[in-house]
Amino acid sequence: MAITLVNPSELPTIEVYRQVSIASGSKLVFIAGQVAWDAEGITVGEGDLAAQVEQCYLNIGIALAEAGGSFHDVAKLTVYVVDWTPDKMPTLLEGISRAAAKLGVTPVPPATLLGVAALDIPDHLVEIEATAVLD
Repeated sequence: MAITLVNPSELPTIEVYRQVSIASGSKLVFIAGQVAWDAEGITVGEGDLAAQVEQCYLNIGIALAEAGGSFHDVAKLTVYVVDWTPDKMPTLLEGISRAAAKLGVTPVPPATLLGVAALDIPDHLVEIEATAVLD
């Protein structure tokens, strides 16, 4: 594996991600922010944050597979959520959990979550970008 995920003992342990990603591979993969579009460009889960998060993760999985990788190769995620408030966290985690079950992984790379005013399409509630490192 080109990625090792760790939580240093001097930093808080966060259940949904690891604090540090150590990359030893040589092939960098940068995945554009993925939104809740299906293959035809139709928004999946209109008004449903969990469904949209799930679709974003599935789209990232497709992009990773195209590059010859999987979520095991992800070094960093950045999550942009429209009108973020902390009470949306359980819904966000539900979408991640559903996607993880479908993908057969536990995606816990370092992640940054940002609240934003809007995304490119008004129906989009979340956008997620990924950086991966492959051998």
